[in-house]
Amino acid sequence: MATAPGRLIIVSAPSGGGKTTLCRALRRRMPDLGYSVSFTTRSPRPGEQDGVDYHFIDRDTFEKGIAGERWAEWAVVHGNLYGTSADYLRQALAGGQDVLLDIDVQGARQLLDRFPDSLTIFIEPPSMEVLARRLAARGTDDPETVARRLRDAEQEMAQRGLYQHRIVNDRLEDAVEALAALVAKERAKERQGG
Repeated sequence: MATAPGRLIIVSAPSGGGKTTLCRALRRRMPDLGYSVSFTTRSPRPGEQDGVDYHFIDRDTFEKGIAGERWAEWAVVHGNLYGTSADYLRQALAGGQDVLLDIDVQGARQLLDRFPDSLTIFIEPPSMEVLARRLAARGTDDPETVARRLRDAEQEMAQRGLYQHRIVNDRLEDAVEALAALVAKERAKERQGG
């Protein structure tokens, strides 16, 4: 009997919305989920590890990947390039593995063109004021970068209707529970044939 193909689980949020933290929590609860580590041209933040948080590569290598159709999706975000390995997705999905993707709205749009049956979830901050406080509290960006991220967040929030599901990340524990319950329910439905 052939293995049923896996499904993409796309999680997006504006910068500072908590998607990376939520995806880590989901992966701890569902270790059978595949996880696509994105490639980026940006520098690592303190504590980030190459191959774990991102694959950090130079711009020339990334651009050669664009020309070679190495990316299932790619985007320019805050002046840096980000992309998802097409080979990894093909192999994991063909092997029947569901794959979690922590990507921005631009990337989600591209992937939905290629994988229209993806499960899509948008993580919202409780308000723009809370998001501004979170970005400032990270301490990784200067005020100008925080302001740019907030402008970008407004544009991303305006596109949240693209997603099937939305979760407000007000209290982290509640958002983790909501995300895990939603993904478990959708995966169970998929295994039962719809």
